[in-house]
Amino acid sequence: MDLSDFRQEYTGRGLQREDLEADPMRQFEGWFKQATELGLHEPNAMSLGTADAAGRPLLRTVLLKHFDAAGFVFYTNYGSRKARHMAENPQVSLLFPWIVLERQVIVQGRVEKTTAEETAHYFHLRPRDSQLGAWVSEQSAVIESRQVLTEKLAELTARVGGGEVPVPPFWGGYRVVPETVEFWQGGPARLHDRFFYERKAEGWSLERLSP
Repeated sequence: MDLSDFRQEYTGRGLQREDLEADPMRQFEGWFKQATELGLHEPNAMSLGTADAAGRPLLRTVLLKHFDAAGFVFYTNYGSRKARHMAENPQVSLLFPWIVLERQVIVQGRVEKTTAEETAHYFHLRPRDSQLGAWVSEQSAVIESRQVLTEKLAELTARVGGGEVPVPPFWGGYRVVPETVEFWQGGPARLHDRFFYERKAEGWSLERLSP
């Protein structure tokens, strides 16, 4: 299929340096609030890029569950393929593809595990079915059929009953501590606005990049 003529012109909303916060996390907060207020479907969905010890990259979509000055937090099974990659190579990348707004945010940084307290706090905020599902799924492992999962879920549900679901020891959070953050705003004639924050010893630097 030839897609050479498949294109969308951007509206040219524009992004100026004087409109940007000095701290990229504050800038991200503003953009995230706008995406939420405008009703974007799952604005917290982000692509997570990892690479194994051999440098082979892999992308998947995960959900952002918390962000603050320290970084971006998501949760997963510690035995998953992404977790194995991050153990081998803690350098990762995030992409927030807010296409409807003609925007994207790209984060590069180092990943670290959240504390047990942070993990427990979030785990107990999850719907009960999600708590049980975390125990049932040996993420990234090969299974014969979906029936394997449904049977394990039924067995676990009966065993736990109405009691509290404990936090699985093989499940928890990761925080991406940003080293660079790029804000991209689509522009006409493919002259997009790109601003690149980089963490320095003295704080964050900010540069405009050519599209």
